[in-house]
Amino acid sequence: MSGAGLPIRLTRGPGQRTFLASSRRPCRGFAHTTLLFPGYALGVSDDALLQGLRQGDEKAFSVLVETYHLPMVRVARAFVPDRSTAEDVVQETWVGVIRGIDRFEGRSSLKTWIFHILVNQARKRAVRDRRTVALNDVGSVKEDRFSPDGTWITPPSPWPDDAADRLFASDVVKKLRMSIEQLPALQQQVVTLRDVEGLSPRDVCDLLDITEANQRVLLHRAREKLRRTIEHEMGEE
Repeated sequence: MSGAGLPIRLTRGPGQRTFLASSRRPCRGFAHTTLLFPGYALGVSDDALLQGLRQGDEKAFSVLVETYHLPMVRVARAFVPDRSTAEDVVQETWVGVIRGIDRFEGRSSLKTWIFHILVNQARKRAVRDRRTVALNDVGSVKEDRFSPDGTWITPPSPWPDDAADRLFASDVVKKLRMSIEQLPALQQQVVTLRDVEGLSPRDVCDLLDITEANQRVLLHRAREKLRRTIEHEMGEE
């Protein structure tokens, strides 16, 4: 059984070193890297991490887990029905990362490569659990509201000066997260990868095997629904 708070123990292969890291601690990026993992400075590069991983350095793997574990859970959650299953998918992904790290050629960022493994694992698990995703999630949007590059032609009315403080109040954030989880699967996947994890449109298209046009429509539909949630919570409807 797996889940949040379990240690991750991975062996790369016969005669190779075992990695041990913990997924107990929330992912906070590199904010505490220097204190927790001496030898890996703030904002450590992909190249430095790759070198450490390929040498079997447990600290490098711990930094990787500290940085990406919770983002990976969020993305996996867009494919599978619950948090526990998402944690299982992430554990399987870490196994794939360690087994495949020597084959990583650097054609994409390390994060995008890890997410490719994650999405493949999540899709396999979704098929196993018979959770299917249909492209009819795309539907339609008011195309006249957006330019060809995906930006607003006529932007929505600006929020008042205190909007940021109200937006990030804990109850609004909680409801926004719930709204993301209630989106149709493909919309949830696209908005999670684009707006939560910050991937580029091209990377999202490659990960999900969808066209740029579909990605743009899915993102717009998801954003419109999430915006309605925010406006409702802020009393602007």
